[in-house]
Amino acid sequence: MYKNKTPVIIGSDHAAYHLKEKIKAYIIESGIDVEDVGTDSEDSVDYTDFGIKVASAVSKGKFERGILLCGTGLGMSMVANRFPHVRAALCNDLFSAIMSRRHNNSNILVIGGRVTGESLAMAMLEAWLETPFEGGRHQHRIEKFDRIY
Repeated sequence: MYKNKTPVIIGSDHAAYHLKEKIKAYIIESGIDVEDVGTDSEDSVDYTDFGIKVASAVSKGKFERGILLCGTGLGMSMVANRFPHVRAALCNDLFSAIMSRRHNNSNILVIGGRVTGESLAMAMLEAWLETPFEGGRHQHRIEKFDRIY
């Protein structure tokens, strides 16, 4: 089980609602607190509203990590990366999820609910939650992100 029990914030649009619910249940079963900002059904919504809620909370330091899901993950990653101190990583494979943490210290995992199968999504989530940031030579690169704003 996970050593880091830091709470996470999660949000999705209607296209990824079911995957969000499965991911949320897994996180809770792992003993990690999760704040779900919606959506709460498959009724059509604007993904931007939920991306803003999650990215804003991470940007302001209310949560160290967040998870966003939409149909492809593209819209959510675009919205989230507009916020200072957010490093949202759209991952479509296990290696990217691991490296987004190891080298980029990603603080928001983005998954496309219509393009990523449930078992892969869960494997990426688990790896992303477990993988630490290596720091070292990668730290100064991350610091350059914050100087952009």
